[in-house]
Amino acid sequence: MPQRLDPVFLWPEGAPGALGDGSEDRPRLTPYLLEGPGPHACVIVCPGGGYQTRAQHERDPISIWLNQAGVSSFVLDYRVKPYQHPVPLLDAQRAIRTVRARAQEWRLDPQRIGILGFSAGGHLASSASTFHDEGIPDAKDPIDRQSCRPDALVACYAVITFDETYGHRGCRTNFLGETPDPALVKRVSLENSVTSRNPPAFIWHTTDDPVVPVENALVFGIALRKAGVPYELHSFPHGRHGLGLAGDDPTVGAWTGLCERWLKNIGFVK
Repeated sequence: MPQRLDPVFLWPEGAPGALGDGSEDRPRLTPYLLEGPGPHACVIVCPGGGYQTRAQHERDPISIWLNQAGVSSFVLDYRVKPYQHPVPLLDAQRAIRTVRARAQEWRLDPQRIGILGFSAGGHLASSASTFHDEGIPDAKDPIDRQSCRPDALVACYAVITFDETYGHRGCRTNFLGETPDPALVKRVSLENSVTSRNPPAFIWHTTDDPVVPVENALVFGIALRKAGVPYELHSFPHGRHGLGLAGDDPTVGAWTGLCERWLKNIGFVK
């Protein structure tokens, strides 16, 4: 049986850029760890919510499914509105560094750390897969010496672009403000920033998603292909936005089995 541990604050002494000291000002990870010696692969889960909230059905149930698939997992409570870019990305990067720094303690493989996100959380997970570094070698904080590059990405009906045609306006406003710099909009529209250093990706969407158009998944796949990054993409014909595990939809609900197979195919799950 997996162990659900108490939340781990990413910056126990206070997060950089914090606007206060309440719960929403303290980004944290909730671990769901597999038993046994390991080392185990793990996935950090980023719930969606338009960078305004974090959806409950896209957090703990996802970690439990990952445990059943043979993967340790962590739910990331990243900062949302009124926080804006780059704060959520800093939280995601710090989460990856933290898990990598404590891999031995948590019986994890530091070379098998993935990140998964839904909707706006999918944008965050995909951003962490696109914008990363190998750590700061001389940092005083040993966590900051760790790489924040994930080893795998799962993007679920993810926001990818903020362009006027396919972007989600509310998510863009919450993330960037009312009048963002056009250069920044282009940069965080991830189809423009993918490199060969992006990790392998599993992407799924529904073709008639009325909230986040499927073109978000398609342009991301094209960008990954151009960069030479392997990916698997599934576009299901029908399904509302925000399905999560999609347990009540036998067609879309197949994504979990497909994802498990992909994790095995890339050597992430032994």
